[in-house]
Amino acid sequence: MTSTPRKTSNISIIVPTLNEAKNLPTLQAAAMMVEELIVVDGGSTDDTVKIAKNLGFLVIETICSGGRGAQLNTGAAIASSPLLLFLHADTLLPSGFQYAVTKCLANPNTILGAFSLKVHGGGTPLNFIAKCANIRSRFLQLPYGDQTFFLRKNDFTELGGFPKLPIMEDFTFVKQAKKMGKIKTLPQTVTTSARRWQRLGPMRTTLINQLVILGYYLGITPEKLAAFYRKK
Repeated sequence: MTSTPRKTSNISIIVPTLNEAKNLPTLQAAAMMVEELIVVDGGSTDDTVKIAKNLGFLVIETICSGGRGAQLNTGAAIASSPLLLFLHADTLLPSGFQYAVTKCLANPNTILGAFSLKVHGGGTPLNFIAKCANIRSRFLQLPYGDQTFFLRKNDFTELGGFPKLPIMEDFTFVKQAKKMGKIKTLPQTVTTSARRWQRLGPMRTTLINQLVILGYYLGITPEKLAAFYRKK
């Protein structure tokens, strides 16, 4: 484990990784703006851990049972800041994100915040999908994990952290958070990689995602939903 020099911002960024070596250098700019950036690695076979340590990030190596939610909980447990921000390794934060996060969470009625979504190099189909995601997020108070969640650490603890599920840990977490307060989606955008849409195409990937959500509401177990999603 290596440590990041202490910064002036009161935010800890937590990044779950699995073979994300090529994306880690892009996180340096965000790390310079916050108290610490914690990488929780789930057993990478590439140079993710080595690169993260060389960049000065705080690194935890663990093979967590319970999916990505367990990785996020592990990082949150050791975070030293009062504000937590959960970031995907392939997602870039907007300029001045630390001020936007702090201002948003200064409102005691806001339990959870997220950014609007933009897909890097997505073209018309992915731009449309991102637009729909932003409408859903704002009007239904239902952002997804690729929009980068942030909240106060004491509220995260009260919520019990992310559920240890093989899939949809972000969706379930938001549903639980809505019971405690308002969920705010900021107009500033995070820019995420198009890679998860590229393998099957934007429309088919979106259809599969919606089928998984439908299965969740129909009571299909997370294990079966995860098997369906990964088989595709």
